[in-house]
Amino acid sequence: MRILVVEDDRKTADYVARGLSEAGHVSDVIMDGQDALFQAIRNAYDVLVVDRMIPNLDGLSVVKALRAANVKTPVLFLTSVGGVDDRVEGLEAGGDDYLVKPFAFSELLARVNALSRRPPVQDQKTILTVADLELDVIKRRVARRGQPIELQPREFKLLELLMRNEGRVLTRTMLLERVWDLHFDPKTSVVETHMSRLRAKIDRPFDAPLLHTVRNTGYTLHAAL
Repeated sequence: MRILVVEDDRKTADYVARGLSEAGHVSDVIMDGQDALFQAIRNAYDVLVVDRMIPNLDGLSVVKALRAANVKTPVLFLTSVGGVDDRVEGLEAGGDDYLVKPFAFSELLARVNALSRRPPVQDQKTILTVADLELDVIKRRVARRGQPIELQPREFKLLELLMRNEGRVLTRTMLLERVWDLHFDPKTSVVETHMSRLRAKIDRPFDAPLLHTVRNTGYTLHAAL
């Protein structure tokens, strides 16, 4: 999993990040609320671990803004305040779980794993559009500028994931997990090969590219800015 840790206490942040790494997860650490909001909107994370008291924009405000932006990533709040009213406030802001400091890392890991196993909130849209590209989930059709595009099943799944995360960077690991259901690196170029085939079909026949490579990070799909 890829996890965003939003925590302004360096010792706590390092402790959590190190434990997540040892458990086989990838984590990004942000110590500022404004930066955390930008990162969580721009990138696709599996879980967010958010301290309530962080500078520039507090944790509650970050999560409220994410929910307003339709970002549904599960959120585990970390806090030194453990009263019932505080927990309720966090949950009503859009949080999914609560953990009071000090905490055992084993409990944090168990809660993060539990959140990641929750079924995602279903996106009710069955017709996805990005610029002049359209994907019909029900009819399994793809077209750009009205021209039909034939995709193989794995290419269709890959494009649907990219379109549902328009503008967000999806890492190679995320794509392996969500498209191929692989929770390890097969040490092959399967992602790169499929991305090349997809680009040849949805981009090369047209003058405006939609599929973009983010160097050393992953891929994103969006209209040219």
